[in-house]
Amino acid sequence: MGTRIFLLSIFLCCCSCQKFLRENPNGFLAADQYYKTPEQAKAAVNGTYEGLGNIFTVDLGVSVSAVFALEYITGYSNRPRPSGFEDDQFLRLDKIDPANSRLQAWWAAYYKAIENCNSVIENINNTKVLDTVTSRQYLGQVYFLRAWYYFQLARLFGDVPLKTTPTKDLNNIFIPKTPVAQVYDQVVKDLDMAAASNLPWTDQSGRVSLGAVKSLLAKVYITMAGYPLQKGKEYYIKAYEAAMEVVNSGKFELFDDYSELRDIAKQNTREHIFMLQRHPTEAASIIHFGYLPYPDQPISIQPAYGGAMAPEQSFYDSYAAADKRKAEQAFFYTRYPNYSNPNSIVQLPAPFIFKFWDALAEQTGRSGENFPLIRYADVLLICAEARAMADGGSTADAAAIGAYYQVRKRAMPGEQRPAILEVDQVLKERYWELCFEFQTWFDMLRTRKALDVPSGQIVPLLGYKAPRHIKAFTEADLKFPIPLAEIQKNPALKD
Repeated sequence: MGTRIFLLSIFLCCCSCQKFLRENPNGFLAADQYYKTPEQAKAAVNGTYEGLGNIFTVDLGVSVSAVFALEYITGYSNRPRPSGFEDDQFLRLDKIDPANSRLQAWWAAYYKAIENCNSVIENINNTKVLDTVTSRQYLGQVYFLRAWYYFQLARLFGDVPLKTTPTKDLNNIFIPKTPVAQVYDQVVKDLDMAAASNLPWTDQSGRVSLGAVKSLLAKVYITMAGYPLQKGKEYYIKAYEAAMEVVNSGKFELFDDYSELRDIAKQNTREHIFMLQRHPTEAASIIHFGYLPYPDQPISIQPAYGGAMAPEQSFYDSYAAADKRKAEQAFFYTRYPNYSNPNSIVQLPAPFIFKFWDALAEQTGRSGENFPLIRYADVLLICAEARAMADGGSTADAAAIGAYYQVRKRAMPGEQRPAILEVDQVLKERYWELCFEFQTWFDMLRTRKALDVPSGQIVPLLGYKAPRHIKAFTEADLKFPIPLAEIQKNPALKD
């Protein structure tokens, strides 16, 4: 779908201050019929956010979604429910079949969104119905989103078609792959455009903010510094500087308690720099019910759901006993009251993920809780890692150590601030802090490192056999194959 002709999807969004994203379109209009009023232009921009949520949709089956593959492939999670062969390819680290529908879901979600972004950018640049400030800010949001989608594609698939203009006829639909370095250059260019668009540092409606732009730029730079581009020290410094802009803005802070991460009243604020916007009826979240224990555990209003993902026991055990993230109902839980009899405590057969628990969903049967895409904790750890790598693997830089220590101290309040920070310390913290947020696989790819959970040490990724896998990682495992259906439609995608 990614390299075929697209129609511009205009989503007539209901734009409230809290929930502007709406999943279901009310209609489809050609671009020349649109952009006649400011409201139409606004709705078109809102429609470009749709790609953030497309990958979080549920496929046929119970708790089946392509997004879970990003955690399955790390080897640190398991699927309590029985899984089909497509999930097993990621869970077991079998050879991934190009016909696996999970691949097609990733590809289609982002290329459809990119086509929308391309069309909106062209039409916002040409419309006369917006004032200059509004036009710039709309473009800033869309440039950020196009960068986000291409960044995801490049990390997953490597060389992919790069297209920055809308499809208008059948003469430019068979687009060959672009070298991944050029894709990253376009991502940076788009983020630079977004940074210059006069966006506010924060936006409590959940729209793109300057904080999100600078944070993503730090993530892109640290990725470019590592694998596969290996641009090294210059880009580690760029990542450090971008992260420090976020830190020095003074607009963000860690929550005091982990429970605040799932406080619906604090979404899009403080630690939450950028989130996937969800709504219980218009754009429900799959996470709460998907992460429930296997349905024979009577703890939920929706006992038929659950079983999509849980931590591998050895990963759970890798946390220090005093780590507050391991405390009951912080990131995980091992027991919970019986839903129909709260005085009876159900002992779960293994640890499950509590990090994204939605208390309101247990009353309504639908979850509208946002999902974190960029957290301030992530940016702090990028700051620390980038400086340590730029300094040769360890650093005495006070800002980098302070950034790391903010995250570490919240988890381990009694631990002393280090005088020297080793990069492996930061990498471990990323595994423990960002687990099950669909970040870990990308860290493994760019660093070519893994957390050996029995020893608690950082080890080379290639040759490492993760707890859930049937074999060790090889170079062939580090890129998703381009979906077979796309190659059949566009032979230019063949290697």
